[in-house]
Amino acid sequence: MSSIIQLLPDHVANQIAAGEVVQRPASVVKELLENAVDAKATDIKLIIKDAGKSLVQVIDNGVGMTVTDARLCFARHATSKIRQAEDLFSLGTKGFRGEALASIAAIAHMEMKTKQDQDELGTHIVIEGSKFVSQEVAVLPKGTSFAVKNLFFNIPARRNFLKSDTVEFRHVMDEFQRVALAHPNIHFSFYHNGSEMYNLPAAGYRQRIVGIMAGKTNEKLVPVNEDTEIINVQGFVCKPEFAKKNRGEQFFFVNDRFIKSSFLHHAVMSAYDGLLKDGSQPSYFLYLQVPPNTIDINIHPTKTEIKFDDEQALYAILRASIKHSLGQFNVAPVLDFDRDANLDTPYHYKDMEVGIPTIQVDGTFNPFTDDKTNQHYSKATSGSSGYSSGSSFSSSSGSSSSGVSYSGYSKRVEPTTSWESLYVGLDVENPESIESSPFTFENEEVTSSLFNDEDVEQATQKTYQIHKKYIVSPIKSGMIIVDQQRAHQRILYEQFLLNMTVNQASSQQLLFPLDLFYSASEMELIEELKPSLETTGFVFDESKTDHVVISGIPVNITESEVSQVIEQLLSDLQDGIPANSYSQNDTIAKSMAKSLAVKTGSYLTEKEQDNLVNGLFACKDPNISPFQKPTFITMRVEDIDKKFAL
Repeated sequence: MSSIIQLLPDHVANQIAAGEVVQRPASVVKELLENAVDAKATDIKLIIKDAGKSLVQVIDNGVGMTVTDARLCFARHATSKIRQAEDLFSLGTKGFRGEALASIAAIAHMEMKTKQDQDELGTHIVIEGSKFVSQEVAVLPKGTSFAVKNLFFNIPARRNFLKSDTVEFRHVMDEFQRVALAHPNIHFSFYHNGSEMYNLPAAGYRQRIVGIMAGKTNEKLVPVNEDTEIINVQGFVCKPEFAKKNRGEQFFFVNDRFIKSSFLHHAVMSAYDGLLKDGSQPSYFLYLQVPPNTIDINIHPTKTEIKFDDEQALYAILRASIKHSLGQFNVAPVLDFDRDANLDTPYHYKDMEVGIPTIQVDGTFNPFTDDKTNQHYSKATSGSSGYSSGSSFSSSSGSSSSGVSYSGYSKRVEPTTSWESLYVGLDVENPESIESSPFTFENEEVTSSLFNDEDVEQATQKTYQIHKKYIVSPIKSGMIIVDQQRAHQRILYEQFLLNMTVNQASSQQLLFPLDLFYSASEMELIEELKPSLETTGFVFDESKTDHVVISGIPVNITESEVSQVIEQLLSDLQDGIPANSYSQNDTIAKSMAKSLAVKTGSYLTEKEQDNLVNGLFACKDPNISPFQKPTFITMRVEDIDKKFAL
């Protein structure tokens, strides 16, 4: 019987390995950028076309390779990063598997140019599907250039599964941002279809974050700095009021390597406990430095997962350092509340004893007499103005109308005429001769009713709100229970879809245009969504590289909700915009309805409840929400009777 186990050819093994290493153009970008960083480059340039499907080129000014290394780097498990197994626990480089270049060369047309500084000539190699086409000597600058063309040319099934250019470009953008954020000391530049997307000079962490995220990122950042024997935490977290719906701006770097860790993310979220709205995600850029022998990177080919020796200690330190930073910069509430300094006791009164103010009353005082008998009292008390020795408080309310003085200044106002002059001209003996004028009062209440009580029909409430979540409305056969949030979503969804497809949407002009700042990838998405957003009522004045200016908004949206609506829309469309125009309008209408619908826990008046119920049953499909969930249920009287028939 012949042997059935065979050794796979290299090109077949490389294609199998490529399935794990290279999943999309962004995977190629990640591997080539990390190799450029390992080559000690100070200037790295990324050039892509058609979101990386046609071309991915990385040019660096690193150390370069010799002729032998240039040929050997395309072999499987050939690397300059490690020599023995123990080196896995003291890694200082990005790559170490030696599979990236071999996997990429197996599924694409690849061209490499490299030269070392001390050499006069460099090496130019062309590979197509793991086959060396040519190797020549060429005049080249110092460094290495990799150009990957026609990705998955020999695996059409994998190429057909690639997403649209918008989605693939966003993945490429994510990989570029991760590498650029991890190494702010390197100058990075990024070009897509001939347009410059980023030009990031060497700078510090804060400048690099602001350069990539653009907008008003600088005012959002709160520095975090904690140095312990176990871990060194540096970086920035964003203020709670700038939290977003998605998790696009959350970065962990361990020893300058981007990682994903739900455990560490939970530590950050616990530090923000009580500061975020429901469903909001904080932005953070955290750089962790740990001893290399305390982590294990050799878990997944993408090297984005890491095992820590002492995860509990890292969790506690990270959580405490973020809470300390939020409190230190007055982001989180503190125990000491601000008080009015005017209410503080002056220093020279702090230790004084408080006594009861003395009160003197003139029992002979009569305001209707014109004699001067009370003048001696005023003179006697006028000398006691100021603070009394037994009290820290004195009053100057000694009024002549009361004859009472609180150890302070007292003054009596002399009447100009006698009180009898008020009644001059009146015929006291004949009171009927006095003409009386009618008195009117502005605050008089009208107690009479416009209608008779028997003619007024008492209005009865027809809807009731339960737990600020459901609306109960009686019907002939029983009652219906409406989910207020889902019902409002259905109403808004059909309104937006009608405006986008049939009617001309109305727009309200803003007195002061809104400036909304977004990242480069988000601006790309907004540019594609502009025509659809304009049909809903948005008016865009101008768009720049990092922000848009909005001068008009739909009539059923308030100015404060604009940012929330667009942010939710970007979050819902992060996986790509549908190519079909109807599907695109449908997605936008669903996203805007979800953002603007009344939330669970909101109190509704009787009129609002009635309008919501009537609006729901005026829809074309009132039974389900835009997200295929029931909007109401019906309970018949028979069903209720059965509940009581035990």
